[in-house]
Amino acid sequence: MSYAYDDSNIFARILRGEIPNKTLLETPHTLAFHDIRPQAPVHVLVIPKGKYVNFDHFAADASDEEIADFTRTAAEVCRMTGVKPGQGGQGYRTIANAGEHGVQEVPHYHLHILGGRVLGPMLKRAE
Repeated sequence: MSYAYDDSNIFARILRGEIPNKTLLETPHTLAFHDIRPQAPVHVLVIPKGKYVNFDHFAADASDEEIADFTRTAAEVCRMTGVKPGQGGQGYRTIANAGEHGVQEVPHYHLHILGGRVLGPMLKRAE
């Protein structure tokens, strides 16, 4: 499948330095920054620097180096924010939305890392 990437999305603009962010960690292939509308005491977005629309696009088309860098950066964010279980943290949730049914708001792959409190059930059961 071919993915159309929109260079005007907010994360593309952040990566170009057009919009400021509160960077937590930056690596050659990944940027992690604090969400401007946090939904938990810890709410960090981890985004690849490459032009990937969603998780399956990233997983299928990113280089091994990009995937490893992204994954290791996400792990480091968990450590840095103190949510990593076994090292004083009580756990976290990761969320990546894709497409209309996934309610993806920004068409650039991003991983939410949320923690710092009990987050409740992931989804409500459909009736």
